Amino acid sequence: MSANDPQPGKPTDLHDSAFLRACRREAVPHTPVWFMRQAGRSLPEYRKVREGIAMLDSCMRPDLVTEITLQPVRRHGVDAAIYFSDIVVPLKAIGIDLDIKPGVGPVVEEPVRTRADLDRLRPLEPDDVGYVTEAVRLLTAELGATPLIGFAGAPFTLASYLVEGGPSRNHERTKALMYGDPELWAALLDRLAVITSTFLKVQIEAGASAVQLFDSWAGALSEADYRLSVMPASEKVFASVAHYGVPRIHFGVGTGELLGAMGEAGADVVGADWRVPLGEAARRVGPGKAVQGNLDPAVLFAPREAVEVQARRVLDDARGLEGHIFNLGHGVLPETDPDALTRLVGYVHEQTAGS
Repeated sequence: MSANDPQPGKPTDLHDSAFLRACRREAVPHTPVWFMRQAGRSLPEYRKVREGIAMLDSCMRPDLVTEITLQPVRRHGVDAAIYFSDIVVPLKAIGIDLDIKPGVGPVVEEPVRTRADLDRLRPLEPDDVGYVTEAVRLLTAELGATPLIGFAGAPFTLASYLVEGGPSRNHERTKALMYGDPELWAALLDRLAVITSTFLKVQIEAGASAVQLFDSWAGALSEADYRLSVMPASEKVFASVAHYGVPRIHFGVGTGELLGAMGEAGADVVGADWRVPLGEAARRVGPGKAVQGNLDPAVLFAPREAVEVQARRVLDDARGLEGHIFNLGHGVLPETDPDALTRLVGYVHEQTAGS
C-alpha cells in the first residue's frame, strides 16, 4: 500500500482529514496521531537511506526528503506527515556558516553577538530554498489525503543557537544579550521572525496543510521574559501566515508555565510536553485552541500493556477538550522500537473510533 492509497476509515478528502478537523476543533472519526521526529533515527529504513549523507545535505535533496518524510506514514499509519528538515536550514540557506555535528547538534562557526553580526542575517528569499518547494510538491502528490505539516524553528530558539554558537544547557550568552542589550536582542529576533516567516510561507505555498513552530528552548525563560522579549517575534511569525488559513501549531519543551502566553501568541493549536496533564494544559492555554500531546517519549520503552495504560491516561485527560491531537510530549527517542509506535497509533485509533 502506498501512502496515497485509501486506507480503511480514512477520508479521501484532505480537508476532511482527522488531523485537520482536530486542528479546527471539529468532530473527528478518531483522535488523530502523529509524532515529532517520527521520521528519524528510530527507523532502520531512515538509517539506511541516510547512510554516508550529512544531515544538512540530506535536507537539501528533494528525493531524499520525500522518501524520509513518507517512511513513518507507510510504517505507522499516522494521520499526518511532518516535513523532514532541520530548524537551522533557513540559516544555512542565507549563508550562515554552520554544521550539524553528530552527537552535538547545530554548531555555528561565528556566533552572532554584536550589531555588526546582524548584517549576516539577510532576508531569506524563496529561491534560497528551492529544494524545499520541490520536496513539498513531491510529497503532497504522494500523500494524497494525508496532511503534510511544514515546520520552522521559532526566533528565540534560532537566536539561542546563533548567540551560543551551538546547543546550550543554561543559555548564558543568550540571556546576557537579552538582558544587557534589549535593543539589539529585539532587532535579532525581528530579523529571525522575518526569516522564519518566509520559510513557513514557502512550505505553505508549495502545499503544506499546516505548520508547526518549534520553540525548543523557550522553557528556559520565565513568563515575564517570554512575554517581553520573545513573544512579539513569535506573534509576528504567526501573523505573517494567518491569511493562508492553514492551522498553526506552537510547541515548546518545558513550557508548562508559558502555556498561557503561548496560547496568546497566535497559534490555533498549542502543544504540551508530558509534564502538564492535558486538561490542565488546555485550561492554561485558554479557550478557542486545540491541544496537542502529550505522552512521555520514554514510556515507549515500557512493555506494551504499560504503554497502553499511559496512553489511556492521556486520552482520558483529553476527554471533553475542544480539539485534541495525540502526540508525544517531545520527539521520538532514537532507540525507540518502531513497532511500539505502530502499536500506539493503532491503540489510539481503536480506543477513540467513533468518539
